[in-house]
Amino acid sequence: MTRFLPEIPSIHNPVWNARVQTLIDQKTKPLGSLGLLERTAHRLAGILHSETPRLESPQMVVFAADHGLAARGVSAYPVDVTWQMVENFLAGGAAVSVLAQQNGLALHVMDCGVARDFAERPVVAGKPRLWHCKVAHGTQDCSATDAMTAAQCDTAMRHGAALVQALPGNALLLGEMGIGNTSCASLLLARLCAVDVAKVTGAGTGLNAAGVARKVQVLREVLAWHDGVEEPLDVLAAMGGFEIAAMVGAVLQAAHERRVIVVDGFITTAAVLVASRLRPAVLERCVFAHRSGEPGHTIVLQALGAEPLLDWGLRLGEGSGAALAWPLLESACAMLRDMASFASAGVAGQQTEAVSA
Repeated sequence: MTRFLPEIPSIHNPVWNARVQTLIDQKTKPLGSLGLLERTAHRLAGILHSETPRLESPQMVVFAADHGLAARGVSAYPVDVTWQMVENFLAGGAAVSVLAQQNGLALHVMDCGVARDFAERPVVAGKPRLWHCKVAHGTQDCSATDAMTAAQCDTAMRHGAALVQALPGNALLLGEMGIGNTSCASLLLARLCAVDVAKVTGAGTGLNAAGVARKVQVLREVLAWHDGVEEPLDVLAAMGGFEIAAMVGAVLQAAHERRVIVVDGFITTAAVLVASRLRPAVLERCVFAHRSGEPGHTIVLQALGAEPLLDWGLRLGEGSGAALAWPLLESACAMLRDMASFASAGVAGQQTEAVSA
């Protein structure tokens, strides 16, 4: 079987980077005074290869699927919540629905493997769109077998890539929904980064201390069952989810197309972790929206060398953090594109002696 794995060359260019940094430094402000906004502008300029970057037709995709592992009690909510929240997204009542509309983000919901079938929906401009890309009605219980076959994993990845190809614009915002998927994210992180699963496992949808302890024990059983599975795609198939696999494919395709990839919380970052182990240059195209309240998120962000824009203790998922961070990306572009330089504004710059001292 030929697996989906597009070429993603590095976009690192020292000459270009220096030019963009000079443009930022010449803006009418003290050097570095806009902090992370400046670094974000530099990154966006590099991804879009433009000194006057513009974010066009941003697309928010919520990847949804169910997990066989949820039957082991790793979530505080029943699996029916997955399909119910998909309906909520489409009806405009979820957090990501509201935030996407507020920020002018086109919202898409991708059924990657929800344990329920959805009726066809008319495509209406300005309304969330449902994409039928179901691989199966949820994964298998990965504490007793592989979550999905290699073929199913590849199919989910190809579905994610095909969706990106079908969408306009130069920015992809990642969101997800799936009861039990924080467990999958913890498993992927524990195996791929060789960390104790207890350190990367949190309350998820709201487990109490006893529930978290039970969750950790189940995840230890999963890791033991899949002992020796090390390659990223094998780990993804063994312990991941259809929505995570679809996100991996979407991230690879978006990176191949040199789109800005806005990464939300723990589960979306776990998908980026897998994608980056396959194609490291993926990370050059990513902007990390926030640091979530899940303990594993801080660890995976550190492993990826990521600098999140927000740190608000969010742990909802859905893409809510990505939507909240979106105006900051637009501000970063506007700063680089529209802010005057010392020369154009006729403003005196810093004195050489003051800078060197």
